[in-house]
Amino acid sequence: MSKQTATEMVALYIDAEKEVLAGKTVSVNGKLMTSEDLEQIRKGRIEWQRTLNMFTRPRGTTLARFN
Repeated sequence: MSKQTATEMVALYIDAEKEVLAGKTVSVNGKLMTSEDLEQIRKGRIEWQRTLNMFTRPRGTTLARFN
């Protein structure tokens, strides 16, 4: 999995969320979703945002020096 894939998936879920909130039906991963699926769409977005955050979060411990 790449940062680009995670970014694209977050954008896809945000677009799906907007469309469903506007009363439209959208297809996510081949499944048609309507307003009844909004909670599932939001869960998917949150999951992908967490994945994306793993790429942007600093890794390891850093030390600060105060002289």
